[in-house]
Amino acid sequence: MRFYNRMIKTLGKPKTKEELDEHYKGMDLEKGDFAAMLIAAIITFLPVAIIAMVVIYGLIWLLAVL
Repeated sequence: MRFYNRMIKTLGKPKTKEELDEHYKGMDLEKGDFAAMLIAAIITFLPVAIIAMVVIYGLIWLLAVL
């Protein structure tokens, strides 16, 4: 219970949809922002996906050899 109270105190009250819409209303994307976000997502998630696939492939190969 102590952890929950600390978490609520740190995070604060959850925002409603209207509050979130008001917060993000003033943020307009520029011309190259979407491309930059897409490239950042690829750089972030692609190595993790490749490592996961290599591990799964390695486990399948190991089980097939044995």
